[in-house]
Amino acid sequence: IMFIGWEGVGLCSYLLIGYWFKNTEYNYAARKAFIMNRIGDLGFLLAIFWIIAKLGTADYADVFAHASKLSSTDVTVITLLLFVGATGKSAQIPLYTWLPDAMAGPTPVSALIHAATMVTAGIYMIARSNALYSLSEVSQNVVAIVGLATAILAATIALRQNDIKKVLAYSTVSQLGFMFLALGTGAYVAAVFHVMTHAFFKALLFLGSGSVIHAMGGEQDLRNMGGLSKKLKITYVTFFIGCLAIAGLPPFSGFFSKDAILLSAFEHNKIMYVVALFGALLTAFYMFRLLFVTFTGNFRGTEEQKHHLHESPSTMTIPLIALAVLSIIGGFVGVPEVFMKGGDKLTEFLAPVIPLKEVHDVSQSQELMLMGVASVLVLAVIFFAWFKFRNYKSTETKGFAKVLENKWYVDELYDKIIVNPLNKFGRYLDEAFEKSGIDAMVNGVGKAVQYGSRQLRLLQSGQVGNYILLMVLCMLLLLAFQFFIRK
Repeated sequence: IMFIGWEGVGLCSYLLIGYWFKNTEYNYAARKAFIMNRIGDLGFLLAIFWIIAKLGTADYADVFAHASKLSSTDVTVITLLLFVGATGKSAQIPLYTWLPDAMAGPTPVSALIHAATMVTAGIYMIARSNALYSLSEVSQNVVAIVGLATAILAATIALRQNDIKKVLAYSTVSQLGFMFLALGTGAYVAAVFHVMTHAFFKALLFLGSGSVIHAMGGEQDLRNMGGLSKKLKITYVTFFIGCLAIAGLPPFSGFFSKDAILLSAFEHNKIMYVVALFGALLTAFYMFRLLFVTFTGNFRGTEEQKHHLHESPSTMTIPLIALAVLSIIGGFVGVPEVFMKGGDKLTEFLAPVIPLKEVHDVSQSQELMLMGVASVLVLAVIFFAWFKFRNYKSTETKGFAKVLENKWYVDELYDKIIVNPLNKFGRYLDEAFEKSGIDAMVNGVGKAVQYGSRQLRLLQSGQVGNYILLMVLCMLLLLAFQFFIRK
């Protein structure tokens, strides 16, 4: 049943990305999302078949109850196949390139499906399957490493993107990587917690970008914006709140979920913690770059765009305000024990599916120190971004920045080693088998029918005498046939 729903959201995503179907670029983006998700779905489907072959059922309760009967190899294979499915749906290395292109869809679609719901399906699936993953240390390490690598890779790309929605798209990929890091380190509650808080502030940021695009008359390039806080006050304030939340500053929602992930990484592996903290600092930097380049400094667009600038109507700003409130208070459902005894209501809520409460090996003083260090560093990065981008002027991109702007040339690499060879092989099959084989056979049957028809047409001369003669001959043949049969 889960797989049916899994495919359903994939279909909805495909249809909504290609909403403006007359645009060939958007159609390509929709097709790319569909194909890359099918790759992941194959892994998910194989995992289901493997489970049924070994346990005879796909029911969650029965599978988890008998999971201990599986061999370590079976558990590792099943969990890795499930992870393949999750990488496709939740845009992790190597199946992440479809999500930034999915921003071709309408902005509300990006806010709902590609930020808060569909792309977190992979997180839910692994968190729900925690009983299996807890039996395979190999799979947990793979999930954590791939998630952390995706978080850093996407964050570096977001640093140099100039399309407002592309920055948020790579931000989504990066945040999904943090969620997978949490899953891989056994912090299933923290991963689900970040799914929830991320839904609040990322939907806010996407809808805020939609408000900016609306005010700019469809413009999405950051280099043509600037100084919008003067005209878009509500959008600016709510967007600012969203940036504070995703940066993980207290008391915003992202602070609680992000620090739970960092704490889990610290317990699991100190190197992972350092890299994850670096990723969190990159998040703060590229998000506040986006904020300052868009809303501060002087306006860099055309006079027509400047004349068009206006705050969005209440139908657009009221959802922004509601999401901004949730981005502030949403984290209080999972207040850590170090701040309030019994404040972690989310762990209690998830107890039926994640029964074991996570036990931290660090002292309360260490936990508070880690939170404080992370928050101070994030504040320092924000001030650095403000100093660097408050009076932004567009310059030519050179050197390593060009590599980041071109997304590490991953799409070009995929085209060179996968897409182009497959296209070439497809053309070969078309020439060798389709046209020379199948088409030749079908056309040969058609030509044979045509030849036979032309020969029969010769009998239709239009001469009545010939028809009578033919009838007489046929009658004589019939009589002769009957005579010989009787003999």
